[in-house]
Amino acid sequence: MPKGGWKEFSGSESLQRPPAPGGPGLARAQQRVRVQRTKAGKGGKLVTAITGLDIPDTEASALLQRLKTRAGTGGTLKDGMIQLQGDQVALTLSELEAQGFRPKQAGG
Repeated sequence: MPKGGWKEFSGSESLQRPPAPGGPGLARAQQRVRVQRTKAGKGGKLVTAITGLDIPDTEASALLQRLKTRAGTGGTLKDGMIQLQGDQVALTLSELEAQGFRPKQAGG
């Protein structure tokens, strides 16, 4: 490294982004989990979207399975977002609170 502490930007370490605030390892009660009703890509049908979960995919899949069983509907896990068929906001909020999260309802 040169005398003045100058460093070239083309190195691989300069391309690394700093971890996002609230990155991995955040406690469940500190995560910003949002639950909202939407009509995203389902031909006008309602889905309940859960975003902001910072858990591994295996835990997210287990949570999805628990929510689907409790609601009696179908659902999917896409890009870290859980989608449940129908208007399941109240049920989802209560189940997430039981799992140790602090969810909030987003949207209207």
